[in-house]
Amino acid sequence: MKYLALGRSGLRVSELCLGTMTFGEEMGLGAPRPECQAVFDAFLGAGGNFIDTANVYNRGTSESMLGDFAASEREHLVLATKYGLSTRGDDPNAAGSQRKNLVQALEASLRRLRTPYIDLYWLHGWDARIPPAELMRALDDQVRAGKILHIGISNAPAWAIASANTIALERGWTPFTAMQLHYNLVERSIEADFLALAEAQDMAITPWSPLASGLLSGKFSSGAAPAASAGARLSQPARAARVFDERNRRAADGLVRMAAEMDCRPAQLALAWLRQRHPSPVLVPIIGARNRGQLAENLGCLELQLDAAQLARLDELAPPLPGYPQSLLDSGFFQQLMYGEVRGRMPHRAYRH
Repeated sequence: MKYLALGRSGLRVSELCLGTMTFGEEMGLGAPRPECQAVFDAFLGAGGNFIDTANVYNRGTSESMLGDFAASEREHLVLATKYGLSTRGDDPNAAGSQRKNLVQALEASLRRLRTPYIDLYWLHGWDARIPPAELMRALDDQVRAGKILHIGISNAPAWAIASANTIALERGWTPFTAMQLHYNLVERSIEADFLALAEAQDMAITPWSPLASGLLSGKFSSGAAPAASAGARLSQPARAARVFDERNRRAADGLVRMAAEMDCRPAQLALAWLRQRHPSPVLVPIIGARNRGQLAENLGCLELQLDAAQLARLDELAPPLPGYPQSLLDSGFFQQLMYGEVRGRMPHRAYRH
């Protein structure tokens, strides 16, 4: 396992992150404690040091298990958890990113994780009701108090992340150093804006659901329905239908055929594509596993080195549709309008910083 700098932070993390949504069985999709302990130990044994959880995973059980498992290894680990989703449905102050919820959620996570500080604290989703300045100041207060070392953001618009970071940097507060986003071979919407944002502001990306809720693991043939556990992970029938639609199934079938040609597992190939497609920014996929066999299979992606032709072939399985305004800006028509007759004599250079 190699170690990468997590964006602007300089924090060194393993090139794969262990996601622990499956630690606990309260949400009907996890594993019992002994198996979770085995997965945790195997990940550390492989050199992993980056562990991701959230205060809502299995109603806090994931954090509590991690607190027990990590107690003797705390100084060697990079622990990340999240806040922002409702923990008490009838309490408006136990939801969202506002300061009261931040303070009480953080204190509860610290108790469950049995640690005095969190290495990376994620906002679980963008809360449009809270002014960005209030959010960034509240997070910075916890950094200055020593309870958080670095902050990240998940499931937020690119403009919101850029705005919040700009406010923080202008005022000497702590900016986001990483983004946790939905990204995989068949869900590539973030390529329109977020990769450029990460490069411009020196942020890492940790893709969640890198195997598209199991679709890219090779478990589902083109004619098979998703298993109940996959539907549970998706939580919404409409979203399950989108993930397992005909376009994505065709891409998954192509991935399976290519993996067979290369004598590897489809999951390994999908993860290798995710890790190697972009030289920058840093991408650290979050892998989940309900048992040691799944973990070992996913870790096998580290042994795959894809060449340019293989990456291009995978790209073609489910290419993202170009969206406005980039589709217009990249067109020959618009480039001619912008640069005139000298367009062909100007080497392309995208300004990022």
